[in-house]
Amino acid sequence: MTIKVVRGNPTPEELAAALAVVRARAAAAAATPPGADPAPKDAWSDPSRIAGRRLPQPGQTSWARTYWPG
Repeated sequence: MTIKVVRGNPTPEELAAALAVVRARAAAAAATPPGADPAPKDAWSDPSRIAGRRLPQPGQTSWARTYWPG
């Protein structure tokens, strides 16, 4: 792996800190089994939590059921 500084003049401490972050991310990625989801998904942002239920069908009393189910 080659790291190249494109802009600026980092101090040795800054370069060591950046390299430590890159190495830690690479080690974490290598430790994750292939095909595994690296992080659990947040249920709040999952669109299937809303689309999982059927919406009321239009009918004679559909005006009374015009709400967002939940």
